[in-house]
Amino acid sequence: MERQLFDADHDAFRETVRSFCDKEIVPHHDSWEDAGIVPRELWTAAGQTGLLGFMMPEQYGGGGARDFRFNTVLIEELTRVRASGVGFTIHTDINSAYLLDYATEEQKARWLPAFCSGETITAIAMTEPGAGSDLQGIQTTARRDGDHYVLNGQKTFISNGILADLVIVVAKTNPDAGAQGISLIVVERGMPGFERGRNLDKIGLKAQDTAELFFDDVRVPVDNLLGEEGKGFVYLMEKLPQERLTIAVVAAAACENILDDTLRYVQHRKAFGRPIGSFQNSRFVLAELATETQIARVFVDRCIQELNAGTLTVAEAAMAKWWTTELQKKVVDRCLQLHGGYGFMTEYPIAKAYLDTRIQTIYGGTTEIMKEIIGRTMGI
Repeated sequence: MERQLFDADHDAFRETVRSFCDKEIVPHHDSWEDAGIVPRELWTAAGQTGLLGFMMPEQYGGGGARDFRFNTVLIEELTRVRASGVGFTIHTDINSAYLLDYATEEQKARWLPAFCSGETITAIAMTEPGAGSDLQGIQTTARRDGDHYVLNGQKTFISNGILADLVIVVAKTNPDAGAQGISLIVVERGMPGFERGRNLDKIGLKAQDTAELFFDDVRVPVDNLLGEEGKGFVYLMEKLPQERLTIAVVAAAACENILDDTLRYVQHRKAFGRPIGSFQNSRFVLAELATETQIARVFVDRCIQELNAGTLTVAEAAMAKWWTTELQKKVVDRCLQLHGGYGFMTEYPIAKAYLDTRIQTIYGGTTEIMKEIIGRTMGI
């Protein structure tokens, strides 16, 4: 089914991203996985190519194109080359939205030029050791003291956590006010009391730096409050649908890529004197997965259009997130089975895909939380 989502500008951007990925990422990604992190030079190279600030206003060095179809192109091309360790989308899809919509003009002038150039790498710190999907359960506090907040607490599983120069921290400015007491505080590299823990050892996404962050009496200027005090939970609820759609875009693209790779494999790998793809079971498995992948693609593309129009609902984003990521797990598992013993060997792309896929149904809100959100919107 031919996609109707993109126009000539998106196609031209895809060529730019594809060329960058093939030249700057593909030859090096294996070594980055061994190191557990990508080099900062990759970020500045991406900034120079226009891959990081395309949604930001031109006055700050951006491209002035706030259109999630460009985000989609970047996601799909990174997924195509299996660049699971490159944390660009945290920067472009998640944090960009917070900075565009809630930062003051002074903050934008201070932060956005380096955001676009790749000299400033960003992260967002929500999850804590005792609070994941339940954001109201966070314990990190930011107490007002004159013209500063004094920040104390701990965050974990923070993508880009080691490299990040600017971290949007979810903290309680009024611990007694529930959701109305949560604010977003921007912490910058080098602030005394802001420390990073270890680069966490994960089963997948090996080149993605994922860290623990510690805040011990960090004095953050009030000028680094993002938006209004006490509105942080509202802001999170407004932006989480875009984050969840990003994950769904990854899932749909991954399903397509995994299927394409597996189809080529079963056409050439032989058993009992014939290609394993010629057996009825193989055809039925692939036919089922191809059908469900096509359904996912159509729904995700429609969600992208709804996001651009400002009409994507929280429930629709939750639907896209849980269903496509569960499908991704199914596709990679059944395609690995078709690879037989070779699918268990890490030098085969399907094995890496199997490990990288597992996080998809967890971060951004688990499948179970997504279903809870949808159920609540149904009045049950």
